[in-house]
Amino acid sequence: MRISKGALLVVIAVLIPFIVEFRTALSWFGIEISVLESLVLGAVVVLAIVIWAVWPPNGDAEAEPTGSS
Repeated sequence: MRISKGALLVVIAVLIPFIVEFRTALSWFGIEISVLESLVLGAVVVLAIVIWAVWPPNGDAEAEPTGSS
């Protein structure tokens, strides 16, 4: 993993209010998104961060030992 599990949890926890406030900020510019759309946006962003976090840093899965032996 690129970051620790605890740090990943903190990033996701901070992201939740950010998504809610992003919806509010968009409404100032006349862009209305529904609650469902903001949930989908949040899920996509969280999924992207989790994929980034578990992806090996150099892109080579064989470079890191898995520790399963």
